[in-house]
Amino acid sequence: MAMEEIYIRSATETEARGPFNLEQLVSLIDTGQVTAETLFYDATTEQWAPIGSNPELMAQAFPQKRKLKVKSKVKMETLNQETDSAAPITVDEMLAAAEGRTAETSGRQDPTIAMARAAAIGRWAIILMLLLAAAGELLPAVDALMAMDMPKLFNHPLVALGALDLFLATVLALGVVSFYPFIRFRAALGLGFVGFFFWVHGHPLPVIALAAGLFGLYCCTIFVRYLPVLVFAGLGVCGIGAVSWHLLS
Repeated sequence: MAMEEIYIRSATETEARGPFNLEQLVSLIDTGQVTAETLFYDATTEQWAPIGSNPELMAQAFPQKRKLKVKSKVKMETLNQETDSAAPITVDEMLAAAEGRTAETSGRQDPTIAMARAAAIGRWAIILMLLLAAAGELLPAVDALMAMDMPKLFNHPLVALGALDLFLATVLALGVVSFYPFIRFRAALGLGFVGFFFWVHGHPLPVIALAAGLFGLYCCTIFVRYLPVLVFAGLGVCGIGAVSWHLLS
């Protein structure tokens, strides 16, 4: 029986509802609004009859659900079992493996950890470079600074740069790495300003040392790998240290 229009009503109702197609009727059944006792209009007999009295409609509207069979319990076995050859894995061992601190995982350390450590080495190298630079720029004028003798301070044009280097070293020591772009600008500024200062005074070798030191300073702000950080840190400390020694001598 293929019904395109189905009218329904309950036994206590006098008004019919519909027409519904089969899909709509199934939706009403799923929501509990229609049951097998609900009456439908049978056009062949021109009478109202319960849906349950029509096998074909029942088969379509109330399809038999497949019975669920419960399988027997499956035995679960843990993989972390102690055997004669190996002890069970502990939480500490798993954490050590994740950090590359075991013999099996020593070559598979998390790269982000290595990058963070390399960046920390670079930061402290930059702090050392800035302190060396500040020492060479401020110590020659320490008497004028203590006395706040402005005429004498004008004879030491590098004092302002020294104060800036000391400030940047303090900020980096507090962990404020957002100043890195300004430190790169300071490296370029120092090469131009201090390099010109040495050049006009006829000291070409300090200019070379200054260029090498500031290049190392600049590169330590951008590299996060051990090898380049160590190389440029050494270059920067040696170059800026040589310049400061020249200023203090």
